[in-house]
Amino acid sequence: MADELELLRGANPVPVDGPRFGDGPLDHHAERHLDRLLHERTTTAVPRRRTRLAWGLAATAVVAALVSALLFTGQTTGPAVAAPRPLVVQADSSPVPLKQLAERAERAAADNSPALRKGTHVQAWSLAMSGRKPPVTLPIERIVRWNADDSHTEIVVATDPRHPGRPVLTDEDGGPRPVEDGHVLSRQTYPPSWSDAPPHSPPPTDVARLRAYLQETAYSKTALTTGELLDAVASLLDTWTLGARESATLVQLLADTEELRPLGQVTDRLGRRGQAYVLDRPDSRKMLIMEPATGAVLGLETTFKKAEPEYGVKAGDVMSYSAWMR
Repeated sequence: MADELELLRGANPVPVDGPRFGDGPLDHHAERHLDRLLHERTTTAVPRRRTRLAWGLAATAVVAALVSALLFTGQTTGPAVAAPRPLVVQADSSPVPLKQLAERAERAAADNSPALRKGTHVQAWSLAMSGRKPPVTLPIERIVRWNADDSHTEIVVATDPRHPGRPVLTDEDGGPRPVEDGHVLSRQTYPPSWSDAPPHSPPPTDVARLRAYLQETAYSKTALTTGELLDAVASLLDTWTLGARESATLVQLLADTEELRPLGQVTDRLGRRGQAYVLDRPDSRKMLIMEPATGAVLGLETTFKKAEPEYGVKAGDVMSYSAWMR
């Protein structure tokens, strides 16, 4: 498919440094190139394209999807749709041990501000593989707000802060397609919930009790591994926005595991500076990003360490990423 991609790049009316966005009107030059792309090569390109592309769309729809993906990402090289690159640790930064971060968090929590709040605001990226090559990265934003009567609303929209205002790929109808930035994927209101089981009950501010709380969150009868603990933390942060005291307790708990290795400073996908802590396993790496002064969790990234050719996944591809906000 290299020849088709080269033609796409040549016909791209919005290069990286161009004045127009991908969803803006095409000029006459771009219209001529796009018309040539869609019509002059139909006879020779359709049979080969149908055998190679996993989405199984008609030839012109495939071309349109690839053009859209190129324009939406602002890329003129590399694959049209692919996993985002993993976060990179700043080369000259100094790692901060978790025990030192726990001390900072304890001092920051002295006035117990900010306070714990039920509800969450998170940006998330996930890799949709399901037999597609290459897999598709689906970015969303989710906001959950709880009401005084214990009912809550959840809004999920398709958006990618790396490319504000540009169309976004979604998989809501069982196949990848572009939607406008901010397109509402779901909006639901749930009746009052009277559950007091974790993660619905408030997280404790004692390390031993928080460990038991996260174990119950994970529905486990045995002590959690560090990887399982990080997954349970993600479930907690998808329900609660931690206050200063809760964050300090969580940092202390993570410091006690002694398996998370400090790497140094990173800039997350929302442009925030944080300290990175990694857990390496044979097949994957989990990177926890934490605010360097308060210990608040900013994000959690999981990457592949081994290629999965049957899914079109390369070593280093991002499997999932969450960025939590207040």
